Amino acid sequence: MGAIRNLTAAWMLVGVTACSANGQGTPEGGGGYGAGPGDDSGIAVGGSGGSGGSATIDGGPTGEDSDAAPPECRNVDILFAIDNSASMADDQQSLINSFPGFVAAIKDKLAFADSYHVGIVTTDDYAYNAQGCRKIGNLVTQTGGLESSKQDCGPFASGRRYMDDKEPDLASKFACAAKVGSGGNDDERMARAILEAIKPENNAPGTCNEGFSRVDSLLIVVLITDEDDWPDVCNGEMTSCGCQTCGSGGDPDAWYKELVSYKADIPENIVVLSLLGLKAGTCAPSVCAKLIGFTNRFGDNAYKGDVCEPSYDGFFAQTLPIIDKACEKYVAPPVK
Repeated sequence: MGAIRNLTAAWMLVGVTACSANGQGTPEGGGGYGAGPGDDSGIAVGGSGGSGGSATIDGGPTGEDSDAAPPECRNVDILFAIDNSASMADDQQSLINSFPGFVAAIKDKLAFADSYHVGIVTTDDYAYNAQGCRKIGNLVTQTGGLESSKQDCGPFASGRRYMDDKEPDLASKFACAAKVGSGGNDDERMARAILEAIKPENNAPGTCNEGFSRVDSLLIVVLITDEDDWPDVCNGEMTSCGCQTCGSGGDPDAWYKELVSYKADIPENIVVLSLLGLKAGTCAPSVCAKLIGFTNRFGDNAYKGDVCEPSYDGFFAQTLPIIDKACEKYVAPPVK
């Protein structure tokens, strides 16, 4: 229990994306504010439907507490899904600015977790990534294009394409890889990026994401976006989807079921933290209805914040109790 009370940085798996304008004022499923867990209609800042209180995280037991129960989750995989379309440069910088305080807490607080992995993906195929790893869902190790870091951010201490607890300067490595730029496709596919990143066959030996996602980990997905994962209306140009953009296809139910299937069908082992458009008319063109619906399906293991906020420090602080409880309720997958 103390382990993940100390898991201050586990929020990192939040997906970063942009919610495309779809003309809908409420999340898929309709309804108003303040819905209960799992309800699509909750669009207020906070958990699946409401607002969170202030986060006060107690310190866990020290190594001298021989009678203390061991932490329920020992491995943590944190995936950041970052929208790299034209409107996202400022939001990427806000994410990077909020990271250093949490990375310091990772080193101080994750004393009882055996390991954590940190990975980054974009919301479409990423042409600037390493050769052979440019498909949607491939972890980012190098960037390019408008408003990106324009760097090869590796090698990582893990020896693979993700950062881990052995990284000597995690903040700098994260800042490099998370600055994916704003030259990406406006047909954002947030859900597909997350699903492809976690899919077991894409984490097998010899693949671009080898070893990142583990079946015996607590998975934390962090999304950041200002547009929904929704096909846009026809703009006069034909695409592979016809006279519209494609989106990820499917709906929140299908995305939820697919992601849970990749975690041994144990939804308790997934946390979804979403920075997205909760209301139209600020920096977001519309409410991110489908992505809010996807987030809400994780009930008490979910939290939503406004992507238009100038700082994300408060958002990440509010997620700590959720991560703590998710670790306490971690369910060990069956041994095969």
